[in-house]
Amino acid sequence: MVVDHAAQMLDERGSAGFNLAALAESLDVRIPSLYKHIEGMPGLRRGIMIQAKASLAHALGQAAIGRSRDDAIERMSFAYRRWALEHPGQYPMTVHAPAPGDDEDLKVSSAIADVVYNVLAGYDLRDDDAVDATRFLRSALHGFVALETSGGFELPVDLERSFMRLVTSVVTALASWSGS
Repeated sequence: MVVDHAAQMLDERGSAGFNLAALAESLDVRIPSLYKHIEGMPGLRRGIMIQAKASLAHALGQAAIGRSRDDAIERMSFAYRRWALEHPGQYPMTVHAPAPGDDEDLKVSSAIADVVYNVLAGYDLRDDDAVDATRFLRSALHGFVALETSGGFELPVDLERSFMRLVTSVVTALASWSGS
């Protein structure tokens, strides 16, 4: 419950002023009471990160179910963006590689990668080609979402059209991907 509340608070208020004192106040408890549920700020951040990665993996998996190739990439891309926009405070926590030795982080991070690798298998991309294509897809989506969530797109041009063009370009690139 503490992690859920903190994640929601992070999405609503952003990271500025996000600390144990603010969390305790919003829960109407004293800071020492939080330590029964979390291991300080590092434990709270880790809990939010694990939960956020699992939630993103679920959203991507749901979007890709029953889809293949271009349709799967398109739906997964829109789900990725929608999730990031709905969780602007949590989203930055999902982009970090798993912490060394943290099996739970590795598990949820792998869940995200597995969804992408399964979709890319429809393009016959495996092994190093799948890693390269995953990095390409992730860079394109993260770049757009990071700019959008930080207010980097202020020109009066339809953002939906711009995102669709990005996704179409990614699909085109993946369809012609070669291992060379």
